[in-house]
Amino acid sequence: MTTTSSARRRGARLPRDARRAQLLVAAQEVFVRAGYHAAAMDEIAETAGVSKPVLYQHFPSKLELYLALLDTHTGDLVDAVRQALASTTDNKERVAGTMAAYFEFVDREGEPFRLVFESDLTNEPEVRERVDRLTEHCADAVAEVIADDTDLPPAQAKLLAVALTGMAQVTARYWMSQGESVPRDAASRLIGQLSWRGLGGFPKKGEGER
Repeated sequence: MTTTSSARRRGARLPRDARRAQLLVAAQEVFVRAGYHAAAMDEIAETAGVSKPVLYQHFPSKLELYLALLDTHTGDLVDAVRQALASTTDNKERVAGTMAAYFEFVDREGEPFRLVFESDLTNEPEVRERVDRLTEHCADAVAEVIADDTDLPPAQAKLLAVALTGMAQVTARYWMSQGESVPRDAASRLIGQLSWRGLGGFPKKGEGER
């Protein structure tokens, strides 16, 4: 970043929401690169092209800034899963869409998945609560569909949903760690096929055992 561009950005006045969004982008860049503990508010302010007091006006602490990022990205993933489930009544396609949502999330520019799934702050109760809530909300969305379409009791539907979303998360992260050696669409489709072979064995309501 040149001095000129830095000064230009420092002099720009933005609406509060736009400034907040700018700060979150800069913070994500620093947190992903350095991790929470090594990241400094000075560096985040410099990356955003603002003064440190401006940063503190929006986020009084580094933890609050990190939690704001977590809230944004966990919300994005939950919304993506819910949209995949609502996009069709074909359960095979719903499974494929759920897998695709996780693979797309880990493949997003800026690597937000590292903040959510690979945080170096997992012992912080507020961080742990948000990550656990993400798992719970995604599994609840899937469990609702399973329970509606089968004769399984809610507890069993939830267990299957946890298994499905857990597999989606673990395999998507592994895929990313391997340098995307398999194209993303092919990878999510492969895991979707595996998942459907299991879930498809449960009869829909009124159909009985197959």
